[in-house]
Amino acid sequence: MTHVALIGDSVFDNRVYVQPEPDVQQQLRDALPDGWKVTLGAIDGSVTDDVSRQLEGLPEDVSHIVVSVGGNDGLQSMGILSEKVSSVAEGLGLLSGVVTEFQTAYRRMLDDLVATNIPATVCTIYRPQYEPTLQQVTLMALSLFNDVILTEAMRMRLPVLDLRQIMDEASDYANPIEPSAHGGEKMAKAISQILLGIDDSGNWVYERQ
Repeated sequence: MTHVALIGDSVFDNRVYVQPEPDVQQQLRDALPDGWKVTLGAIDGSVTDDVSRQLEGLPEDVSHIVVSVGGNDGLQSMGILSEKVSSVAEGLGLLSGVVTEFQTAYRRMLDDLVATNIPATVCTIYRPQYEPTLQQVTLMALSLFNDVILTEAMRMRLPVLDLRQIMDEASDYANPIEPSAHGGEKMAKAISQILLGIDDSGNWVYERQ
């Protein structure tokens, strides 16, 4: 049996936001052929440092892992966006400190992920759906977090699924930050294509070098 574990936060653990429609876990089961098993290890509200505990709880027969985490790390740091600074340089310095902390946590998480010796794919952080002013500054800040994800994943030779290219419609969201059933279906399709090695998922994946 081929067995995929979904690890991370509410990007995958979105049942409470979409009921009675199917969540990402069920949508991935539906997208994969018979014989595949899907386990949800992701927990709503998790940050990068929580992934190691999720990995420790994986069933022994897991053959593939998909991780989506980092959005809540960004949410915890949003207060910095309203801090008063005397210059753009000072503001960038504050952001740099936050991003460095995230990079340390994400690198530690990837070390634990690779140590499982199970083929894994990681995901970027998709764009939220805030009001225009907050959306603009949030996207700028999230680009720094996503740069960390891409850089660190490529350093570890892990493929990256770019959720920014998938979650591109308002109907993909159940609220400003959670995936709807429609968005979850699109993610499940992309994940299934990666797992099955279907070429038409290539536009969404940064392949390992």
